[in-house]
Amino acid sequence: MPIIKPVNGKAPQIPDDCYVAENATIVGDVVMGSQCSVWFSAVIRGDVHYIKMGNKVNVQDGAVIHATYQKSPTTIGNNVSIGHNAIVHGCTIHDNVLVGMGSIIMDDCIVESNSIIAAGAVVTKNTRVEAGSIYAGVPAKKVKDISQELISGEIDRIANNYIKYSGWFKE
Repeated sequence: MPIIKPVNGKAPQIPDDCYVAENATIVGDVVMGSQCSVWFSAVIRGDVHYIKMGNKVNVQDGAVIHATYQKSPTTIGNNVSIGHNAIVHGCTIHDNVLVGMGSIIMDDCIVESNSIIAAGAVVTKNTRVEAGSIYAGVPAKKVKDISQELISGEIDRIANNYIKYSGWFKE
């Protein structure tokens, strides 16, 4: 069974149509939208500030979502994929975003819609990722504008696939 528990009187709110893997951890002030999935060894810690997730968000294996105490909550929009082993911390991610495997998004960043954070990128504190762009590197910088083909071929495809994958695991 996953670890799902209240902290300081605030319990995670997880709709029935979401999938949470058996060894995932979700604690505290976490609100998830519909059709979300939280995969193996992922951790969503709403203990020090709130975490709000929209619809069709997938938090892949080993990813960590957290916030900064009394300062920086984490807000994630709709149709967002958080790749394997990514860290999303005290930031805002708008709709239709792909956060690549092993990337880090730090406090007070804003990732605008229709964007990709490349695998392994480190988005440093207070960075604003422009809508419709790809950011890569350490520290992450804009490398190019995103094409409509990438939006539908990667961002939408991955989010929709994770809804399908989660169906394989639901009882």
